Amino acid sequence: QVQLVESGGGLVQAGGSLRLSCAASGGTFSRYAMGWFRQAPGKDREFVAGISTIGGSTYYTDSVKGRFTISRDNAKNTLYLQMNSMKPEDTAVYYCAACLRQTIAVITALQAYEYWGQGTQVTVSS
Repeated sequence: QVQLVESGGGLVQAGGSLRLSCAASGGTFSRYAMGWFRQAPGKDREFVAGISTIGGSTYYTDSVKGRFTISRDNAKNTLYLQMNSMKPEDTAVYYCAACLRQTIAVITALQAYEYWGQGTQVTVSS
């Protein structure tokens, strides 16, 4: 069973950048498809970005395409989310999630992810 711990959240002005990290332990990180989700106040948790186990395919929700980049370092058991050109609507609690599945496709469904971190707050001021 993998444990996930996010870090790197904080307060940033619109147009600024943040990099989130998600440290994994307790499992073979390379065997997990990984994703970033976010939840704004009063809204459902939504998919932001994902990365596969085979081939490192990535996929992004439309609102972050061209601004966010997901990556993984299997040697360091760490998932990243680089967020650039941030907007106030990016404000949310960001969660990393893991799905034990060998796949070349990115998993976007929230229900498919078995393991979740505790979340990190990201606030973008206008």
